[in-house]
Amino acid sequence: MNEILSLDLFLNFLIHVGMGLLLILIGIVAFSYTTKFSERELIREGNLAVAMKLWGKVLGLAIVIYTVWSSSVSLLDAFIWGLVGIVAQVIFYLIIEYILTPKTNLAKKVEEGNLAVGFSLLAAGITVGIIVAASLTY
Repeated sequence: MNEILSLDLFLNFLIHVGMGLLLILIGIVAFSYTTKFSERELIREGNLAVAMKLWGKVLGLAIVIYTVWSSSVSLLDAFIWGLVGIVAQVIFYLIIEYILTPKTNLAKKVEEGNLAVGFSLLAAGITVGIIVAASLTY
């Protein structure tokens, strides 16, 4: 009789979930280095703009991880491409901050609670994730 759920399948599932969550945590730590303030503290204080900025990057990274899981040849391959997604998010944020908007201190605007900037960065994070994910399916 064919088993619907074998121990091997379940362990493989747990390994992928764990790896995905590890990549998300690595991403959050890496993203925190792009700001001079404590995102965690400002989110705790209710700063929605900071939360939007951070979780937009996380959503973009989750999109990359989703794509990586469906197209990678091994767990190591998936992990490496997940790291590429993190690096792409960080680089894109720095490009937006210092090249595309040099006269506007986006980090300061977000720290001040500017929701328009927070939403723009949320959308940018998701957009980067979609572009990176699409690039992984060539």
